[in-house]
Amino acid sequence: MAQHAARSSRGMRRPLGALAVLAVAAGTVLIGPPANAAHPRDSQYWLEDYGIEEAWKTSRGEGVKVAVIDTGVDDSHPDLRGAVVGGTDSSGAGSSDGTEAIGPLPEHGTLVATMLAGRGNNETEIKRAEADAERQDIAYKRAKKKAEEEDEDPPEKPEPIEIPEPGPGDDGIIGVAPKAELLTASVWLGAENPAGVGIEEQIPNAVRWAVDQGADVINLSMGSTSTSWPQSWDEAFLYAEEHDVVVVAAAGNRAGGMTQVGAPATIPGVLTVAGVDREREASWDASTQGITIGVSAPADPLVGGLPGGGYAGWSGSSGAAPLVAGVAALIRSAEPDLPAADVVNRILATADDAGDPGFDNIYGYGILDAEAALTTDVPPVESNPLGTIAEWIRVHRRADTDPSTEPAAPDQEATSSIDPVDAPRAAAPPERGEVLAPALLFGFGALALFVVAFGGARMARTRRLLQAQRVSEGTIADAEWKVGRGHDPFDDLPEKIK
Repeated sequence: MAQHAARSSRGMRRPLGALAVLAVAAGTVLIGPPANAAHPRDSQYWLEDYGIEEAWKTSRGEGVKVAVIDTGVDDSHPDLRGAVVGGTDSSGAGSSDGTEAIGPLPEHGTLVATMLAGRGNNETEIKRAEADAERQDIAYKRAKKKAEEEDEDPPEKPEPIEIPEPGPGDDGIIGVAPKAELLTASVWLGAENPAGVGIEEQIPNAVRWAVDQGADVINLSMGSTSTSWPQSWDEAFLYAEEHDVVVVAAAGNRAGGMTQVGAPATIPGVLTVAGVDREREASWDASTQGITIGVSAPADPLVGGLPGGGYAGWSGSSGAAPLVAGVAALIRSAEPDLPAADVVNRILATADDAGDPGFDNIYGYGILDAEAALTTDVPPVESNPLGTIAEWIRVHRRADTDPSTEPAAPDQEATSSIDPVDAPRAAAPPERGEVLAPALLFGFGALALFVVAFGGARMARTRRLLQAQRVSEGTIADAEWKVGRGHDPFDDLPEKIK
């Protein structure tokens, strides 16, 4: 694993020793607002600490499409104006364009999208200009009235102050790839879908749609308690692989009942993201562990946008995944001809080593370094270091495969700057502080699919606080969920595979 010199501007690049005990981080649901709540941009520490601002000198995501397969993305959020260029609904329960927030935690998709490709907003600039225009108008009217009273020529009317149109700006949330385009595919997660469409259909339909719309990157901020996945997913993820799409997924959260990485983060070739806290140490609540983890990124604390406007403090590998997906978008923008396997390899090879030297089951290949991923000269690879779903299907679905159409095995002589990861295998739940040891793969049975992590800290203006409170009451209080440290509401809402 390549090691990188410490950067004084960030001051946090230090190798971490072997992990003995995982620190108990903030719970999945945060009660109070994050620091500097009135200015959510001030709470985005990862922009500087993880090299994202430096990476922007190379790319800001221009020309890249990222699909967010989640609970719907509200494209009317001030920080997402112009970001969403296409959408669909795979659940049958949402709007046809995927912009309606749906499911037990409808806020989730917008939180993810703003962190990935938020543009910020210019509300302060608009209000300042409006205030200046009002003051100018008052001053002119007074001067005109005085001139009339004194029988003098009226003053010359000043040039009007231009009021900016709403758009990107220094307020609100700015995503890792603020110039990337978003595709939204809404899915119903965590409870029985009122439209009757199961997860085994929603996810592959959404993945195929995203690929057909030209997605360069797909973000899946969701997880399950099973390492296996329905066979109906095979062809969709193979379709993404064949079309050279980078697929990023969240590792899951222990606070949500996940003692190890579950599907879709166990699918070969998927870039799985674990979570670290503010001190760059593995988060106990807002992450999990497993042999398919690729890289770690900030998961606790986080801040993102809410449907309808406003912001929330939250935590979880759900938020770490879009940070990595955003970096993948930056790379694909800077090097449009770079294959997906090399994009993944770049992120892994340039990560800051943490935990045990090289790969480990807590941090993967290390902690995200966006600047290094964009600027380091990394040799190309011939295949994805995280595996290939084509080969997995050939081996594990052999009985269902026509030998005449079996996909060719990848070149096993391909070289990489990192060690490859084995096909996903299940493992027994670990004790706190243990590294997960691989065991045998088992069948999926019932797949409990849920969104990993959402926090309830509301901020900004009074109207937004009230709006966020209504959202919270409508999704948590009405459902009579008991939410607290160490518990995710989706634990109570399994999605059964028929």
